[in-house]
Amino acid sequence: MGLALKDTQHHCYGDYPAWPDDMRYELIDGNAYAMSPAPDLTHQDVAGEIYLQARLVLKGKSCRAFIAPVDVRLPKQNEADESIDTVVQPDVLVVCDSSKLDRRGVRGAPDWIVEVLSPSTAGHDQIRKQNLYERHGVKEYWVAG
Repeated sequence: MGLALKDTQHHCYGDYPAWPDDMRYELIDGNAYAMSPAPDLTHQDVAGEIYLQARLVLKGKSCRAFIAPVDVRLPKQNEADESIDTVVQPDVLVVCDSSKLDRRGVRGAPDWIVEVLSPSTAGHDQIRKQNLYERHGVKEYWVAG
Protein backbone atom coordinates (compact mmCIF):
# COMPACT_ATOMS: atom_id res chain seq x y z
CA MET A 1 0.00 0.00 0.00
CA GLY A 2 1.02 3.60 -0.08
CA LEU A 3 0.57 4.59 -3.73
CA ALA A 4 -1.34 7.86 -3.73
CA LEU A 5 -3.70 8.37 -6.65
CA LYS A 6 -2.34 10.88 -9.14
CA ASP A 7 -4.98 13.56 -8.65
CA THR A 8 -5.54 16.57 -6.47
CA GLN A 9 -9.18 15.81 -5.70
CA HIS A 10 -10.35 15.56 -2.10
CA HIS A 11 -11.99 12.12 -1.80
CA CYS A 12 -14.54 10.82 0.70
CA TYR A 13 -16.35 7.59 1.53
CA GLY A 14 -19.19 8.58 -0.80
CA ASP A 15 -16.77 8.25 -3.74
CA TYR A 16 -16.18 4.52 -3.09
CA PRO A 17 -19.10 3.13 -5.15
CA ALA A 18 -17.73 4.75 -8.32
CA TRP A 19 -14.27 3.19 -7.97
CA PRO A 20 -13.25 -0.10 -9.65
CA ASP A 21 -14.15 -3.23 -7.68
CA ASP A 22 -10.84 -4.92 -8.50
CA MET A 23 -8.83 -2.46 -6.39
CA ARG A 24 -8.84 -1.63 -2.69
CA TYR A 25 -8.27 1.89 -1.40
CA GLU A 26 -7.71 3.68 1.87
CA LEU A 27 -8.47 7.35 2.41
CA ILE A 28 -6.38 9.46 4.72
CA ASP A 29 -7.50 13.06 5.11
CA GLY A 30 -9.09 12.95 1.66
CA ASN A 31 -6.06 11.47 -0.12
CA ALA A 32 -6.74 8.11 -1.76
CA TYR A 33 -4.09 5.39 -1.52
CA ALA A 34 -4.30 2.30 -3.72
CA MET A 35 -3.67 -0.94 -1.85
CA SER A 36 -2.24 -4.09 -3.34
CA PRO A 37 -5.05 -6.45 -4.37
CA ALA A 38 -3.67 -9.29 -2.22
CA PRO A 39 -0.82 -9.27 0.30
CA ASP A 40 1.85 -11.96 0.04
CA LEU A 41 1.54 -15.25 1.91
CA THR A 42 3.95 -14.31 4.71
CA HIS A 43 1.90 -11.18 5.39
CA GLN A 44 -1.28 -13.27 5.43
CA ASP A 45 0.28 -15.86 7.77
CA VAL A 46 1.33 -13.19 10.28
CA ALA A 47 -2.01 -11.34 10.15
CA GLY A 48 -3.94 -14.60 10.36
CA GLU A 49 -2.03 -15.82 13.40
CA ILE A 50 -2.47 -12.51 15.24
CA TYR A 51 -6.19 -12.55 14.43
CA LEU A 52 -6.54 -16.17 15.59
CA GLN A 53 -4.78 -15.46 18.90
CA ALA A 54 -6.90 -12.35 19.46
CA ARG A 55 -10.09 -14.36 18.84
CA LEU A 56 -8.98 -16.98 21.36
CA VAL A 57 -8.16 -14.40 24.04
CA LEU A 58 -11.43 -12.53 23.47
CA LYS A 59 -13.71 -15.58 23.45
CA GLY A 60 -16.66 -14.93 25.75
CA LYS A 61 -15.81 -11.22 26.10
CA SER A 62 -17.58 -8.20 24.64
CA CYS A 63 -14.67 -7.25 22.37
CA ARG A 64 -14.53 -8.60 18.80
CA ALA A 65 -11.54 -9.18 16.53
CA PHE A 66 -11.61 -8.63 12.76
CA ILE A 67 -9.16 -9.20 9.91
CA ALA A 68 -8.84 -7.15 6.70
CA PRO A 69 -10.59 -6.19 4.59
CA VAL A 70 -12.91 -4.26 6.92
CA ASP A 71 -13.60 -0.57 6.34
CA VAL A 72 -12.84 1.52 9.42
CA ARG A 73 -14.43 4.94 9.00
CA LEU A 74 -12.84 7.64 11.15
CA PRO A 75 -15.27 10.56 11.16
CA LYS A 76 -14.78 14.06 12.45
CA GLN A 77 -17.42 14.32 15.21
CA ASN A 78 -20.94 13.74 13.75
CA GLU A 79 -19.84 13.68 10.11
CA ALA A 80 -22.15 11.77 7.72
CA ASP A 81 -20.67 8.52 6.36
CA GLU A 82 -20.57 9.76 2.76
CA SER A 83 -18.53 12.81 3.83
CA ILE A 84 -15.91 10.93 5.87
CA ASP A 85 -12.49 11.49 4.30
CA THR A 86 -10.55 8.92 6.35
CA VAL A 87 -11.29 5.23 5.79
CA VAL A 88 -8.65 2.58 6.48
CA GLN A 89 -8.42 -1.21 6.38
CA PRO A 90 -6.08 -2.33 9.17
CA ASP A 91 -4.72 -5.87 8.96
CA VAL A 92 -6.16 -6.85 12.35
CA LEU A 93 -8.38 -4.84 14.68
CA VAL A 94 -10.34 -5.23 17.89
CA VAL A 95 -13.50 -3.30 18.74
CA CYS A 96 -14.96 -3.40 22.26
CA ASP A 97 -17.86 -0.97 21.73
CA SER A 98 -20.50 -2.79 19.68
CA SER A 99 -22.22 0.52 18.83
CA LYS A 100 -19.27 1.21 16.48
CA LEU A 101 -20.16 -1.84 14.34
CA ASP A 102 -22.59 -1.64 11.43
CA ARG A 103 -23.18 -3.33 8.08
CA ARG A 104 -20.44 -1.21 6.46
CA GLY A 105 -17.78 -2.11 9.00
CA VAL A 106 -16.55 0.05 11.87
CA ARG A 107 -17.41 3.70 12.50
CA GLY A 108 -14.99 5.21 15.00
CA ALA A 109 -11.64 4.25 16.43
CA PRO A 110 -11.03 0.56 17.17
CA ASP A 111 -9.49 -0.25 20.54
CA TRP A 112 -6.54 -2.13 19.06
CA ILE A 113 -5.03 -2.10 15.55
CA VAL A 114 -2.22 -4.22 14.14
CA GLU A 115 -0.57 -3.44 10.80
CA VAL A 116 1.69 -6.13 9.33
CA LEU A 117 4.64 -4.42 7.68
CA SER A 118 5.68 -5.04 4.12
CA PRO A 119 8.70 -3.36 2.53
CA SER A 120 6.37 -1.22 0.40
CA THR A 121 4.20 -0.12 3.34
CA ALA A 122 6.66 0.28 6.23
CA GLY A 123 6.95 4.07 6.07
CA HIS A 124 3.25 4.53 5.48
CA ASP A 125 2.29 2.26 8.40
CA GLN A 126 4.95 3.45 10.85
CA ILE A 127 4.54 7.18 10.30
CA ARG A 128 1.38 8.28 8.50
CA LYS A 129 -0.95 5.65 9.96
CA GLN A 130 0.55 5.79 13.45
CA ASN A 131 -0.10 9.54 13.54
CA LEU A 132 -3.59 9.03 12.14
CA TYR A 133 -4.53 6.37 14.69
CA GLU A 134 -3.18 8.47 17.56
CA ARG A 135 -5.15 11.49 16.36
CA HIS A 136 -8.39 9.47 16.20
CA GLY A 137 -8.01 7.87 19.65
CA VAL A 138 -6.94 4.30 18.89
CA LYS A 139 -5.89 2.99 22.32
CA GLU A 140 -3.29 0.46 21.15
CA TYR A 141 -1.40 0.35 17.83
CA TRP A 142 1.09 -2.37 16.97
CA VAL A 143 3.22 -2.96 13.91
CA ALA A 144 4.33 -6.51 13.17
CA GLY A 145 6.81 -7.64 10.62
